[in-house]
Amino acid sequence: MEFSVLLFLALLAGFLLLLVRGHPKARGRLPPGPRPLPFLGNLLQMDRKGLLNSFMKIQEKYGDVFTVYLGPRPVVMLWGTEAIREALVDQAEAFSGRGTIAVVKPVFQDYGVVFANGERWKALRRFSLATMRDLGMGKRSIEERIQEEAQCLVEELRKFKGALLDPTFLFQCITANIICSIVFGERFNYKDRQFLRLLDMFYQSFSLISSFSSQVYELFSEFLKYFPGTHRQIAKNLQEVISFIGQNVETHRATLDPSAPRDFIDAYLLRMEKEKSNQHTEFHQQNLIISLLSLFFAGTETSSTTLRYGFLLMLKYPHVAEKVHEEIEQVIGSHRVPALDDRTKMPYTEAVIHEIQRFSDLIPIGVPHKVTKDTLFRGYLLPKNTEVYPILTSALHDPRYFEKPDTFNPDHFLDSSGGLKKNDAFIPFSIGKRICLGEGIARNELFLFFTTILQNFSVASPVAPEDIDLTPRECGVGKVPPTYQIRFLPR
Repeated sequence: MEFSVLLFLALLAGFLLLLVRGHPKARGRLPPGPRPLPFLGNLLQMDRKGLLNSFMKIQEKYGDVFTVYLGPRPVVMLWGTEAIREALVDQAEAFSGRGTIAVVKPVFQDYGVVFANGERWKALRRFSLATMRDLGMGKRSIEERIQEEAQCLVEELRKFKGALLDPTFLFQCITANIICSIVFGERFNYKDRQFLRLLDMFYQSFSLISSFSSQVYELFSEFLKYFPGTHRQIAKNLQEVISFIGQNVETHRATLDPSAPRDFIDAYLLRMEKEKSNQHTEFHQQNLIISLLSLFFAGTETSSTTLRYGFLLMLKYPHVAEKVHEEIEQVIGSHRVPALDDRTKMPYTEAVIHEIQRFSDLIPIGVPHKVTKDTLFRGYLLPKNTEVYPILTSALHDPRYFEKPDTFNPDHFLDSSGGLKKNDAFIPFSIGKRICLGEGIARNELFLFFTTILQNFSVASPVAPEDIDLTPRECGVGKVPPTYQIRFLPR
């Protein structure tokens, strides 16, 4: 009995000593921030509405560069256009490391083109950019693929004859098919059960990754990983996609013609064969599978979610949709398909698409970075491997660059003569060395899909515009728009 009391007193004394000693120590001189508790970090400063709300409140007190302890680990936050650009562009190499997202780390494990670091990342990114360019990135071939997919969508929408529908999976189908044509060398039918199952896995996973429970997991993953939770469902979903990818890779391997590579997988398999004698090569099966998962997931979910937000905004602001219709009629008419060359003649439509991207604010916290070496930034010393969050929403809603940042207004991107206006705070794909790999494809998709749909259809809602709620279903790593019903009425 006495031993138990002594043990309890010893443990209590140890805990009190930790509290007296204060917060976790970090090398260097990190930016200011609220004082953390041992192990718990800045839990007391966390808002029940999620990490982003918490960061907003802390920024108001500590300025545009501040430190938050997510559990025991310090993370430096970059707030506003200037701070983000100074880091990711002016000191691009130093800030080019990739941080982690705790709920997907067990799946990606620092492999693949998105979450890799060092030489692995550089080799995979060089290869991916060159291969995607060869397969049509920025060339007419990718334009033709998007145009053909857009016409398939038009045919599908006509079948509904103006009936109400939820556009989620149709928008996923068209964006997934573009990346599938590049990566797997094929497109899928909109009724293909396996294809729809994969899209459902992506949709569920993106929602779960963005959920409040995933944000809590970010703080205490080392403890919570031993318990049931969203992290296990995400891993299960993505493993199902990985299984599909693995089968596809084996089919490619069995039918590979070295003289005529068909797609990204063939190009990678040929590179693997070329480097098979190199013990240190990064071109191996694990990097292939996880790179394909990264491209497939990101290439599907980001563009489709932007389109979903875009058409919800057209329902909310019908006068904007009407002006887009007018510009389409003037520039393209109804007898030919929209083309990328039309963009320069359609400043209002381009401004609307920019504003949809800005307002939808798809990855508000940004994908985490880390510094690749001890880095001096604004008078602070960030030790090597310190994680950094470039808070993209703080640029996309920067009042110094956007007159009414919380209002949907295409005029944000139009000059006094009605021309398209460049804006340094418009960074939906991030900036610097880690800028989104598929930015070019995504921009082409958004223009061609958006204009083709509005060339052929007017949109209508069962809800009055003033009653349409734009509040996202989830807002964490990603922002998930509310579900809604829409009518596509043939023009």
